Amino acid sequence: MFTGIITDIGTVRTVEGTSKGRYTLDTGYDTGSFPLGASISCNGVCLTVVETGVGWFGVDVSLETKSVTSLGRWRPGDRINLERPLVIGDELGGHIVLGHVDGVAKLLRVDDIGDNRRLVIALEPAAQDLAVFLAPKGSVAVDGVSLTVNAVSDAGADPQTFEVNIIPHTLANTHFGEMVPGTIMNIEVDMMARYAARLTAFE
Repeated sequence: MFTGIITDIGTVRTVEGTSKGRYTLDTGYDTGSFPLGASISCNGVCLTVVETGVGWFGVDVSLETKSVTSLGRWRPGDRINLERPLVIGDELGGHIVLGHVDGVAKLLRVDDIGDNRRLVIALEPAAQDLAVFLAPKGSVAVDGVSLTVNAVSDAGADPQTFEVNIIPHTLANTHFGEMVPGTIMNIEVDMMARYAARLTAFE
């Protein structure tokens, strides 16, 4: 379980395999403190540490994970948002993020507004049904970052879009400062919205 507060920006070192494979990532974390089997959020995807070295760690990625996330697009040199799991007693600074990505979206537009940056994001066709879980002032995790939804396009719009605002601190401490239109991002909707929708379906 995570909070969506990024604490390191890693870099993809190697990508091995095609349908599935092992990725290694460079990191500023003390990898000596990683037990094998530890969970790390990598661009919002909860992955299991299977090997470590000084300043790097390795994860195995399945075909299923690649099919529903952006991981199949990762290449050496890509910068990745990282977060270690929540420890009981830690400050919950964002919102509860499980690391279970619901689908992907494409960055349509980047608008500079003073020191801030507004991202207009479109859900990809296979993820259009996630729109019902997005609401103004609600929470969403984008590439593992806890963000507040500023606006959502009207129901039935094509494409279905939403907007988030990125403050300077977030730009400096995530890979959002490097994003350009066309970037594919991992989306995890708010867990509470997901369960609320599930419960109302039985009414």
